[in-house]
Amino acid sequence: MPTKPNIILLGIDSLRADHMSLHGYNRNTTPHINEFAKDATVFENYFSPHIPTTSAYANMLTGMDVFRTQVVALRHKGEMHEDIRPIQAILKEAKYTTTCVGFQSPSVRGFDKYLDFEGWGPGADGYSHKAENLNTVLIPELERLASSEEPFFLFMRHMDPHSPYLPPPPFDQIFYQGDPCDPTKTSMRPVMEFKPFCDYFASWMPEGITDAKYEVAQYDGAIAYMDSCIQRIFTAIESLGIAENTIVVVTADHGETLDEHECWFDHHGTYDNTLHVPLIIRYPGKMPAGKRVNGYARHMDLVPTILDLAGIAVADEFDGSSLLPMAQGHIATHTPEFYFTECTWMRKHGWRTPEWKLIVSLEPDFHFKPPVELYNLIQDPEELNNVAEASPDVVAFLKGRMDNWIHFREQKTGLKNPITNQPGWHGAEGIEYFESSQQAYDTLHIGTPGAAQKLQAKQTEGNK
Repeated sequence: MPTKPNIILLGIDSLRADHMSLHGYNRNTTPHINEFAKDATVFENYFSPHIPTTSAYANMLTGMDVFRTQVVALRHKGEMHEDIRPIQAILKEAKYTTTCVGFQSPSVRGFDKYLDFEGWGPGADGYSHKAENLNTVLIPELERLASSEEPFFLFMRHMDPHSPYLPPPPFDQIFYQGDPCDPTKTSMRPVMEFKPFCDYFASWMPEGITDAKYEVAQYDGAIAYMDSCIQRIFTAIESLGIAENTIVVVTADHGETLDEHECWFDHHGTYDNTLHVPLIIRYPGKMPAGKRVNGYARHMDLVPTILDLAGIAVADEFDGSSLLPMAQGHIATHTPEFYFTECTWMRKHGWRTPEWKLIVSLEPDFHFKPPVELYNLIQDPEELNNVAEASPDVVAFLKGRMDNWIHFREQKTGLKNPITNQPGWHGAEGIEYFESSQQAYDTLHIGTPGAAQKLQAKQTEGNK
């Protein structure tokens, strides 16, 4: 058996924490993860501060923020900042074998082996078997790695519950009863009238759908489907006899906006349904079993935590900190306020505290939202009542905190804040920045799942 622990990192795309039964959701979406968590530590207030996938995984795999990685946009051009060593590079130096399954991004350079699986559109039966496709590729690789005398790092990207939400039976029916095309219901009308996404939705949602709650149920069904498939991975870890010497991490790159905030079944908007994600870590004897930690943590804390648990000391300077002292009760929390960014379909940034959320647009967005949003997270946890105009003093205070942090990070890193310098981030030929919401609305468009897949950052040979 290897002297160092194996490390398995399960990244689940678009999984919002508040739709997991693990976090109190009223639908039993994650029974297997719930059971897994009985032997693990659950972090209740874990956040993805830099949305979307490309930047989130850069933070998750490096322990560094966007100022250091310079990766902030979905369609990031080029490689990650050259001075950055992602965790796979650190672990290779520590004699680990490393495998990446199902992800293409600047942050995954340097793995020993890359495996892919069909993780987007539906199969011949009209359903998406994404998690089963992952297992078909993953389980043989896990068996290979477990048979070696060397420790291994296995990173995988689950594509459920990322859209299209097409879970196979019985998961497509377990959370919905009724007719999704009931003509007396109208909640899908604004969704299907939203020009940037309507063709994408029409390519996989039921023809004539009228009830938005049906698609919420399909998202929840996709979570439950993913959860059932993850159990096969947990079972394999046990049957291979490596559970006691393996750090297993379950987390998500970001959450998902469903029928809230007029952001329609996608991951943008920087509301907490996108920022708040799960983190569960199991490592027998090191991470407390069945513990819930209420302190604040972010993706940048993950790499320092894994290295701390594995007993690997490095000279690298991280922007995050190990969560082990928090899990063991030595400290209550890391910093409870933080800077966040979004560069998916809208280019925004903001500042979050336990009480307040400030969102500032850096150019007009395609939802015609106001340039400044302010929410009291205690009185209005669903972020429905924008009080920016009524509370200019709070806006000024939070903006001051944010601007001071940006200045501090730019001075410390010697690099400009990448969110402020992203010409052409939206991929539209000849347009560097949007000048109006109408221009953004008329420009941004997803047509099909295939088109959506092409929008994801592609890995180049130089990343490997």
